[in-house]
Amino acid sequence: MGKAFIVGAGPGDPELITVKAIKCIQTADVILYDRLVNPELLKEAKHDCHLIYCGKQPNYHTMQQETINHLLVKYTKQGKNVVRLKGGDPFVFGRGAEEVEALVENGLPVVVVPGITAGVAAPAYAGIPITHRELGSSFAIVTGHKPKGKPSDINWKSLATAVDTLAIYMGVTNLPYICEELMKHGKKEDTPVAIIQQGTTMAQRTVTGTLSSIVDLVEKEGIQNPAIIIVGEVVTFRDRISLLEAGGKAESYATMA
Repeated sequence: MGKAFIVGAGPGDPELITVKAIKCIQTADVILYDRLVNPELLKEAKHDCHLIYCGKQPNYHTMQQETINHLLVKYTKQGKNVVRLKGGDPFVFGRGAEEVEALVENGLPVVVVPGITAGVAAPAYAGIPITHRELGSSFAIVTGHKPKGKPSDINWKSLATAVDTLAIYMGVTNLPYICEELMKHGKKEDTPVAIIQQGTTMAQRTVTGTLSSIVDLVEKEGIQNPAIIIVGEVVTFRDRISLLEAGGKAESYATMA
């Protein structure tokens, strides 16, 4: 009997993958990988490794989840080491739990290898701490997208007041709705917001504004998915660092990153 590994590939920068995840890739007989996995990581695979693309885009899935589950079970039953390679962390909006369940239901061994998730890594690369002793001591990771249109079943009322910082995944399309809901339920119009596109990669772009201005700014700058939305006072830390750099009081954050 083989073994399946549900592996987080990290947020985009290939150097942010874990040592354990690299070892899984190097010993895999089959790798089923997602759209947001950096192609550089696949170069670590054996020359005879069977690579299967399972990428998903908004409103278009190369392969349905049921098919992915079937392939994981099929190849593991054949006695192969099977890696399901997913961007970020497999248990953060990655359907990793569904895949683990499918394997366990078939009596197959499975190992989960966590990865660095974009909601923490992307703002860090943009100079924004997800928590800060003065600016925000709590945060929530939220999906901004649901299969059937607007994320109306998300409790935006509670989220607007319960935590200091929101890290919203897959929310660019629904950004106007999200901002409207947060302001309606208690967030101030001038609450800082950052949108980070393709975080931790060479193509990373960051746009900052407020809940009342960010929609127009995102449209003007042409920001698209994949992108993370950060809502909260921690976003102002980016400006604080920029001021220090301008005064020659700190090493460039970009250099440190």
